[in-house]
Order: sequence, then C-alpha cells, then structure tokens
Amino acid sequence: PRQPAKTLWYDRPRYVYLEFCVEDSADVEVVFENQRLVFSCKNADGVEFYNEINLYARINSKDSREKRSDRSITCFMRKWKEKVAWPRITKENIKPAWLSVDFDNWRDWEGDEEAERAAVEQYAEV
Repeated sequence: PRQPAKTLWYDRPRYVYLEFCVEDSADVEVVFENQRLVFSCKNADGVEFYNEINLYARINSKDSREKRSDRSITCFMRKWKEKVAWPRITKENIKPAWLSVDFDNWRDWEGDEEAERAAVEQYAEV
C-alpha cells in the first residue's frame, strides 16, 4: 500500500521548492509537467510513497529538477511567470494533510533574487 510523503513547500521569485520528507529513499521518480508534479519512491523499509500535485500555476518543466539527500528529495521548479508570488502550491484551494508550508525557508522575497540564484547554484553543484 502506498501513502503520500510528508511534503514542505516554499515560494521564491523564480522557483517554487518542494521537499518530500523521506529518509533513505530509493527508486526516486519525479515527473515535472507544465502544471503537475508526480513524485514516487520507496524508503528503506520498502514503504511506497506517491504524491501527485496539480500545481497552482504553470512551471517550466525543462528547467526544473530534483536533488536527493539522505533525509529528503527537494524539487525546485522554475516558474513560468517569474516574480509572481504563489499563495499556495495546489491548483485547488484545499490543503492536503500531508502538505505544509516550510516556514523555516519562507520569507518575503521582494528584491531577493541574488540569494535565490546562489541557492539554486549551490543545489546544482551538490
């Protein structure tokens, strides 16, 4: 039986970030579509995780990527319309129980593009 992974998200001028909190993930698959993201993986115990998110707005699926670490899988999705804040990650105005705002990384990002560019480059290098 598969279950949704606990997911955190936050918004930046150029990217929207999603962090799927699965430790020791394997068989990670992330599919970026223009207005949808599909995530699946297994953890060390063989539990299957699956999340499907119809996105609030369009993304550039070719310029979006994910990075796996021991504790989570972080996706950074390039916004189609930059510098437009997303009030939520989902198209529908409902909040699934497994989805939360990442308040540790959330902030008012007016004029914060340099910091974001540095963060994306840091992720890309790892």
